[in-house]
Amino acid sequence: MEKLAQHIEALVFAADAPLSPDDIRQVLDEAFETEFSTEDVTTAIAEVKARYADENFAIELVQIAGGLQFMTKGAYHGVIGTWLKQTTKKRLSQAAIETLSVIAYKQPVSKTEIEQIRGVSSDYSLQKLLEKELVSITGRSDGPGRPLLYGTSIKFMDYFGLKDLSDLPKPKDFRDPDQEIGERAPIEEAFDNDSGTEIESLEN
Repeated sequence: MEKLAQHIEALVFAADAPLSPDDIRQVLDEAFETEFSTEDVTTAIAEVKARYADENFAIELVQIAGGLQFMTKGAYHGVIGTWLKQTTKKRLSQAAIETLSVIAYKQPVSKTEIEQIRGVSSDYSLQKLLEKELVSITGRSDGPGRPLLYGTSIKFMDYFGLKDLSDLPKPKDFRDPDQEIGERAPIEEAFDNDSGTEIESLEN
């Protein structure tokens, strides 16, 4: 098909989440009422990747969270990071980060199990993570009361730039100073545990 690569380029650009090659093929099949071979789609994707690999482009087509998405090249992360610091008004609280970490490493996990690990109520932070679509309900436990089970979402994978859960840092990585990346924002919002009380702190 003529300009197949351009159609794929437009589709990936418009999507709000990474698209797998199979997702792309299914959309093309329905849109053009014909069947595209996996080879044709793969070849067209490679063509788009090659085009954006040129240094004249600040973005590139990358594989992330099990799919394809356009992302800014590493050379331009600095300016993007500055923009995010200036425009981001609300950040994850420490409680939410702790809760998200437990879910990421222990999923599927119930609220009771999360609270046993953290030692405090996680109602508020869990609610915020669900609202931000970083976690999702994956089912119910077979245990007493059949509590809801939580796991990370596709948006979580996208947000942290992970291809799959095996890319999560290993516990030993957190003890290595060389693994630290980025710097703390000068202004960050936090919440007093899970009470929802907003606290604004400035770094000196």
